[in-house]
Amino acid sequence: MTIQTGEQIPAIDFKVMSSEGPETFNLSQRCQGKKVVLFAVPGAFTPGCSKTHLPGFVNLAESIKAKGVDEIICTSVNDAFVMGAWGEAQGAKAITMAADGNGELAKALGLTLNARAHGMGERSQRYAMIIDNGTVGYIGVDEKGIDVSSAETVLAQL
Repeated sequence: MTIQTGEQIPAIDFKVMSSEGPETFNLSQRCQGKKVVLFAVPGAFTPGCSKTHLPGFVNLAESIKAKGVDEIICTSVNDAFVMGAWGEAQGAKAITMAADGNGELAKALGLTLNARAHGMGERSQRYAMIIDNGTVGYIGVDEKGIDVSSAETVLAQL
């Protein structure tokens, strides 16, 4: 079952790159007492994700944070090394690039995507959510394209 507004974000651990190498943080703990925008993409370095989805958040990060957002997190079923390199390549300094390497968050949210036909295995669907103090306040899951999970849509929801 897909997570709904009003529900608590699960306590899933992410990996992020630091100058010391991969580090771990717990999503539920990270969201406590904060307003967080979390968005997921099917794959780092893939066309829609690299040309539209992530760049939208990079370009609007300042405007999103000006609406009271403490952190913007991008996640994908990729490892921390790939997410770190993708963030660097995209100039995503204002965005936490979090690896859901085993797809644990995608599974816990009920938002997996079977991309085996494209040689990508099981991935995350494309979505965005606004999390306030650990509770989902908005969730937009895109079936096709990048619409309800775009940076522009998230900004309008804040």
